[in-house]
Amino acid sequence: MPKPILLSVDDDSDVLRAIERDLRSQYGAEYRVIGSDSPEGALDLLKQLKVRNDSVALLLADQRMPRMDGVEFLREAMGIFPGAKRALLTAYADTNAAISAINQASINYFFLKPWDPPAEHLYPQLDDLLDDWQASFRPTFQGIRVLGTRWSPRSYELRDFLARNHVPYQWIDVELSANDPETKRLLEALGPEATQLPVVLFPDGTKLLESLPADIAQKVGLRTRAQTSFYDLAIVGGGPAGLAAAVYGASEGLHTMIIEREAPGGQAGMSSRIENYLGFPTGLSGGDLARRAVVQARRFGVEILAPQEAVGVRIEGPYRIVKLADGNEISCHALMIASGVQWRRLEAPGVDRLQGAGIYYGGGATEALSYKGEIVYVVGGANSAGQAAMNFARYAERVIILVRGESLSSTMSRYLIDQVQATPNIQLWTHASVAAAHGENHLEEVSVLCSDTNKIERVPASAMFIFIGALPRTDWLANILERDERGFLLTGPDLMRDGQRAKGWTLDRDPFLLETNVPGIFAVGDVRHGSIKRVASGVGEGSVAVQFIHQYLSKV
Repeated sequence: MPKPILLSVDDDSDVLRAIERDLRSQYGAEYRVIGSDSPEGALDLLKQLKVRNDSVALLLADQRMPRMDGVEFLREAMGIFPGAKRALLTAYADTNAAISAINQASINYFFLKPWDPPAEHLYPQLDDLLDDWQASFRPTFQGIRVLGTRWSPRSYELRDFLARNHVPYQWIDVELSANDPETKRLLEALGPEATQLPVVLFPDGTKLLESLPADIAQKVGLRTRAQTSFYDLAIVGGGPAGLAAAVYGASEGLHTMIIEREAPGGQAGMSSRIENYLGFPTGLSGGDLARRAVVQARRFGVEILAPQEAVGVRIEGPYRIVKLADGNEISCHALMIASGVQWRRLEAPGVDRLQGAGIYYGGGATEALSYKGEIVYVVGGANSAGQAAMNFARYAERVIILVRGESLSSTMSRYLIDQVQATPNIQLWTHASVAAAHGENHLEEVSVLCSDTNKIERVPASAMFIFIGALPRTDWLANILERDERGFLLTGPDLMRDGQRAKGWTLDRDPFLLETNVPGIFAVGDVRHGSIKRVASGVGEGSVAVQFIHQYLSKV
């Protein structure tokens, strides 16, 4: 925690050095002493400290300064740090200035110059002022702050990115907090930059305006460039399957790295609660599972590049070379595709226009508190939809699940169905689908089509979270790997057609169970054709595939 600041202002350099010396001598262990030789410079400095979220305990200003006297400085400084104690340095004949300071700047004390000896004429009074300040002092948040608006898609993208990468941050909605005095002071300190939302503020005073996740990633130290150019095993995708493969591969001596497009954890990492994962009888959040897995992988030396995207693969002899979105390439002996799936788009008028402004695909764990007392719609009937509904029900007035079928029994686990049915503020609308979304700058209403009656009902909505099935992102592999009609990767026995191996297979042996049509390239988890869409099965496939990789590497 940074030390609170004692700021002294005096245009006389000798006096300024003397007061700084005495302040550091007595208070340097607990406070940071800063001096300024001009009131204008001191006000600029205070604005910078406000943006950095530093704490100012004391403002000590000389009265007789050119262009701006001490009283005027303290009055303006009070608007930036109203909680700071204020004191004036005056000459013997300046008692009128001291009275003026009390009336205009609400100063707490005035000191006569010279103050020697400080043990008698300075420290006792400052001790009282600082003790009083400490009694009401509440440490400020020391971390990343994101300033934006609730319905801004860019603001949501940044918050979601930080949350999924387990980077602590403070969210400040400048519209919701418009009447908050502290927010007003922060926006005033930012000046014109406050209009370039979202603004990301870092503890060192750095600001990023209208920034992207990649900009933040670089600033907070997330790795997007590989340390070396060659690995035994490269894994594309950092969901449960990819993380499990990384842990097992690295723990067994393979030089392993993960390339993750967004944040480790994948779709599972966005789940608010997973209650059927073996070994966690009370359940755990997807975020916790991802965090634990990342720590475990890094402990074994796994290198994780995130956010980073793989955009192509080529084969050169025994090497599989992955091209990254930034133009760099990574070479490896064995390549694993564990890139999972992305949510299928909801085709209805207004949905695309309002995405990120009340309409979201998946997740929502970090947004639940924002919908306290409001109406939230969850579209879809799988476990991910049920987990999201349970999470929102803790805060929202009402959560409505829309499903096309007649029940949840064929798509959701029984334990989750029981929880949904037992939650009074969750409603299930069957035979229902979204016909349209309405709103100017954010979602306000949803048109719901009932397939039984073919009637459309327009209802109020604060937010809609969509979980309607998923499709793989494998177009970048289309020219090299065999896929099914929906784009899922074919592996093992699924590559055999009429007793013949897949086109392009060059080895005498059959492909391993989780191996694609290119030797040494494996596919695990949701991206694989025929996989079971469960966290545990993804973890199992990732760990099992490592054994096949060892067999493959032994022949390379």
